[in-house]
Amino acid sequence: MSELWYKDGLSFACTQCGNCCTGAPGYVWFTPEEGTQMAKHLDIEESVFYRRHAHRVNGHWTLNERKTHKGFDCVFLVRDDSDRAGCALYGARPMQCRTWPFWSENLQRAESWERAGKHCPGINQGKLYPVEEIRIIKDSNPV
Repeated sequence: MSELWYKDGLSFACTQCGNCCTGAPGYVWFTPEEGTQMAKHLDIEESVFYRRHAHRVNGHWTLNERKTHKGFDCVFLVRDDSDRAGCALYGARPMQCRTWPFWSENLQRAESWERAGKHCPGINQGKLYPVEEIRIIKDSNPV
């Protein structure tokens, strides 16, 4: 097996820019169990959660988006007056969100990581994640 290009680990620290939650139209996939947790977090019935905040694509659930000055924001992305971003579901956000930026597509090659870093100012900043922790995070993402 060839040696991982990130064998010495990778650094990441969220800057609350919101770039990972906006941009071109996309998908925030979630499981039915995550749907239950998000509804509970919002203190609403599951049926209400799905009707207001989600839709199906090819048989899978994804969160809705809304068009803003930044692009297509996740429906749960919130910004303060200084444009600092946060998640209204932070404690119950889907695994896809929890595992950013340690997605397989960003870890394929150093160039992939650097490309993701052009949109995410937290890449190559802050905490150094060892390769073992990166593997665990990456492998927990069902997408």
